[in-house]
Amino acid sequence: MPNYFYTAKSFDGETKTGNENATDERQLAQSLKSQNMMLIRAVPQDTEKKPWFNFNFSLGGVSATEKIMMTRNLGVMFSTGLALTKIFEILSVQSRNKNLKVVLTDIKEKINKGENLSDALSRYPKIFSELFVNMIKVGEESGTLDEVFQILSLQLSKEHELKSKIKNAMIYPCIILMVMLVVGIVIVTIVLPNLNLFFTSLNVEIPFYTRMLLAGGNFMSERWYVVLAGLLLLAGLVYLGLRTKEGKSLLDTTLLRIPFISGIVKSSNSAGLVRSVSSLIGAGVSLIRALEISAKTVGNHYFQDALLDAGKQIKKGEKLSSALKPYQNLFPLGVIEMVEVGEETGKTSVILKKLADFYEQEAVNAIEKLTIIIEPVMIIVLGISVGFFAFSIIQPMYSSLKSIGA
Repeated sequence: MPNYFYTAKSFDGETKTGNENATDERQLAQSLKSQNMMLIRAVPQDTEKKPWFNFNFSLGGVSATEKIMMTRNLGVMFSTGLALTKIFEILSVQSRNKNLKVVLTDIKEKINKGENLSDALSRYPKIFSELFVNMIKVGEESGTLDEVFQILSLQLSKEHELKSKIKNAMIYPCIILMVMLVVGIVIVTIVLPNLNLFFTSLNVEIPFYTRMLLAGGNFMSERWYVVLAGLLLLAGLVYLGLRTKEGKSLLDTTLLRIPFISGIVKSSNSAGLVRSVSSLIGAGVSLIRALEISAKTVGNHYFQDALLDAGKQIKKGEKLSSALKPYQNLFPLGVIEMVEVGEETGKTSVILKKLADFYEQEAVNAIEKLTIIIEPVMIIVLGISVGFFAFSIIQPMYSSLKSIGA
């Protein structure tokens, strides 16, 4: 009996996805109907599975820049009064991404058949996040799609801007690391084997640390494929380990305990969560639902658990600020206090937007400070490495020349 990955819609209008065993789609539809749900889409699970390693990294994807431009153009055209079908037809023609062009064309056809925009978008969760779809759904129900498109455009732009700044700040340290790695490989695989022949021909005693260095160089030069296979195997094990729940938890815990890195993790995650909650509340989503959706947008599971637990406490009648207080050590100083001010003044959404801007800048500043610290540390490490190589080579050469002179 095949296992289907399905997308269904309840009679209350709520979209749900999941897996269920059924002999065919008809039986699956009947089963869902008995649960007061209507089948929208069903795909056998085997066809949903992907290879553990995908060589086509980005050819079939949609970049953040493309999503931002699409959302911005969507909002502008919608504000002029164009029909959604015409808007998506124009967007599909404008798009240079073949994958996005197909998606936009399909969405146009779904809307033309009477399907809601939010339902059509929900068919493509890898392009349109749950936050995106839910905000569109609220905009449809409240008649504020024009405002929702503006909020989404700002949301995507801010997220992309923060990620870009963090990546740009890490470019220089990464270049230095690559140069160090290349220089080290050249010395170990080319320079050291030649020096080994030179020292052997002189028939002099070589210090222990020099012998170890030369042995390592010979091994890497003669058995480079073993070293390469070992590195690939190690990288594969780390990759697979991080995909497990235990591995992800270990990584999240480690990142929150490393000095300097911890501040960056807290600021960046807090900025993303606060902006997501703010955008959802501003669009008209309930606070509890906003917390549930925002929890899925963050990678660190500690922040996910904090928001989900806060949602449960709010259901019991607590305020958001009170529900987050047990997690004061997780969020940067000032977040919970400002949330409390927002609740007291009735301007939670506005306060959260300002908080998001502040902590996005804090995350960028923390990254820049880290790079300032990394640069001298890397120079010191590079100096020590060069000094060790130089001493290991020059000292036996000096001894050899001294014995020849004697």
